[in-house]
Amino acid sequence: MLRDSSRAWPKAAVRPDPPESDPPDFDSPEFDPKHESLGGHRERLRRRFLDGGEAALPDYELLELVLFAASPRGDVKPAAKRLIAEFGSLGNVLAADPADLLRTKGIGLAAAAAIKAAAAAGVRLARQEASGRPVLNNYRKVVGFCRAAMGREPVEQFRVLYLDKRNRMIDDEIVQRGTVDHTPVYPREVAHGALNRGATAVLLVHNHPSGNPAPSEADIRMTKSLKDALAPIGVVVLDHLIVSAEGDTSFRSLGLL
Repeated sequence: MLRDSSRAWPKAAVRPDPPESDPPDFDSPEFDPKHESLGGHRERLRRRFLDGGEAALPDYELLELVLFAASPRGDVKPAAKRLIAEFGSLGNVLAADPADLLRTKGIGLAAAAAIKAAAAAGVRLARQEASGRPVLNNYRKVVGFCRAAMGREPVEQFRVLYLDKRNRMIDDEIVQRGTVDHTPVYPREVAHGALNRGATAVLLVHNHPSGNPAPSEADIRMTKSLKDALAPIGVVVLDHLIVSAEGDTSFRSLGLL
């Protein structure tokens, strides 16, 4: 006995072909040939980046990629070039204060947020790469994180990396912000932070906005006072790093610890 195949196998749903798109109306005020060419430019830029990585693009084009999200249809190349010219480099643009970005012609809230989000993503990646391993076995990653986080800051910051028994980073904290050439640091705050986190060692970091990472006499005295204050509670100062946009210095490598 033959079965009714129409019952055994339900017919596939038949979907009508989508209607063909109407050709662009070149006489319509809504049609802008510039948008068509911009779309092609964006596609080519994205493809070059995905195929060749960051080395395939100059700084202003990398910045264009960031600004695409803030301006889905506009031409962002002039704004990208203007930012590079005004701040001096891509790194300075990413590190710029949002208020300074917003004062730049063509940069609104969306563009400023996109730029700072890109910068924050870079810092977060650097922090993740610096975490999870003993800092002495991962030193350049730790330095890279510190430079990404504060190397281009316009005022001095003092940061503490709290370490466990294996010298792995538990946490990091900005304990003070100062002026362009000075940051007051209070040993009690650092000791309190170490005790709260159960840290057995710390790595001290501060930046020099001047660009010169050489330690000053005040830096050396401050490091000694912190070392002396932390020793009674069993916390070791593993190193003190000075970072800037131009380089970095380690107190330990200089024989200052």
